[in-house]
Amino acid sequence: MLDRLVAAVDRHCVTPGTDTAVPRLSLASVDEPVEPAHLLYEPMICFVAAGTKRTAAGELIRVARPGEMLLTTIDLPVTADLEQVPYRSASLHLDGEPLTELLLELADTPPSATPSAAPAQVAAPMSPELADAVTRWVELLDTPEDIRPLAARVESEILYRLLRSSLGPVLRQWSLADSTATRVREVARWIRARYTEPLSIDEIAAVAHMSPAGLHRHFKAATGMSPLRYQKHLRLQEARRRLIAGDASAAQIAQAVGYVSPTQFNREYRSTYGLPPVQDAARLRARLTRATPAPTGS
Repeated sequence: MLDRLVAAVDRHCVTPGTDTAVPRLSLASVDEPVEPAHLLYEPMICFVAAGTKRTAAGELIRVARPGEMLLTTIDLPVTADLEQVPYRSASLHLDGEPLTELLLELADTPPSATPSAAPAQVAAPMSPELADAVTRWVELLDTPEDIRPLAARVESEILYRLLRSSLGPVLRQWSLADSTATRVREVARWIRARYTEPLSIDEIAAVAHMSPAGLHRHFKAATGMSPLRYQKHLRLQEARRRLIAGDASAAQIAQAVGYVSPTQFNREYRSTYGLPPVQDAARLRARLTRATPAPTGS
């Protein structure tokens, strides 16, 4: 079954990461070893068909091997490392509406809110039935005329089988309007929208309708880091992207992403990426010039 999924990904993944004509489906294909990549994952489920991917977000580390899936429930800055290549995967980018509609159709009542958010990344094995559904979903790309009438139906089958898997409880929590998991997800999005601004833990806690201590506990349980460390990672990822583009100085970029002190920016950047900003950007530009692919979010 996995061989069939690998073949389908190979037929349609023309770059290391490829969005497709099937709504919410993206593919990834990497053949050669690459350096770990610092990425921002959005809510999605990655179905690994070949190779091994390791992701780290703060203290949260997950490994997904062939035949396994990796669920990410919030916007999460991660370091993604392909430990084994060739790597092939298909990813379903989560949309709350189809999942909620399916739960209503099944008369499947989600559990009440739990006192703690589930981890924002969870790995689990795919059942043969789920792997078959994912494969048929990717194979719709072979017959584009079938995408419109069938894609939503196959996606619904995938979601159904996910709800019946070990990821089911996490997905049900994700669908709740006022669960702890949902509040952490919304706070993460709120921080992402304001990552350049000076934020205090009290201000973030007020948005989450939690105490500062409660917010810290739930947010770290979900993301592997504190809210302010999460903001720092967002700033550094954006700074790195701008440095690679090369359209401003390191000091200008530091200010643009919210740093008051260039010294602090240089220190935190080097601590995260291993080199000072200008040296790291030059190294990455040289690597991109050699057209070496990087791990993708899929």
